[in-house]
Amino acid sequence: MMQRTLIGMLTPSSNTVLEPVTSAMLAALPEVSSHFGRFRVTQIALSEQALAQFDDKAILGAAGLLADAKLDVIGWNGTSSGWLGFEADERLCRSITERTGIAACTSVLALNEIFAMTGVRRFGLITPYRDDVQAKIVSTYGSAGFECVGERHLNKQDNFSFSEVDADTLREMAREVARSKPDATTIFCTNLRGAPLAEELEAELGIPVYDTISTVVWKALRMSGIDTRRVTGWGSLFREVA
Repeated sequence: MMQRTLIGMLTPSSNTVLEPVTSAMLAALPEVSSHFGRFRVTQIALSEQALAQFDDKAILGAAGLLADAKLDVIGWNGTSSGWLGFEADERLCRSITERTGIAACTSVLALNEIFAMTGVRRFGLITPYRDDVQAKIVSTYGSAGFECVGERHLNKQDNFSFSEVDADTLREMAREVARSKPDATTIFCTNLRGAPLAEELEAELGIPVYDTISTVVWKALRMSGIDTRRVTGWGSLFREVA
């Protein structure tokens, strides 16, 4: 039997995009499999109730169950630290490893690492989120030295509804953001179908497009010692950021 690489992903309960997209992304790597653990997330907002969904206790409970599968790495496949602050993901990764003994990563921390590795300072931001959530993400990145030079968002709150945004809407959002000439654009939500469009959009727009499902898969593969260049057709991230 070949040596297997087992990657766990922590998944918002109402997300219907990241699981099939992650599995498709890894399809050409027969020794790598993805495994998912859910915790309840149904809305994205800045209310006390919505923020409470991302309490570490619930996430760590899901991580503990995933750990029974003897995983190589656990990823938080979500973007909540964009509005909670990057320290929330840093703390979560430490807590997951302390509880399970398994290395951990997140979509947002991976994106930040990619920005640093590729020299991105001016970025474009695409999300489905509300005005206030979008503003908070822009502020969080601004405090870390990254300038959002162009953004588009859909002012949605219901997490399930994000998965119903069609490809043409995302394409047009990306085109509009590209007019501000960012160093790169991020599709910043793991319940949008942005990752399958990255290769196409990069060819059209001439800038990297970093989707946050892709970023955590990229990081999990790197942490597991897998050559990311084996993932083809999903954008420049996998073949060029090493």
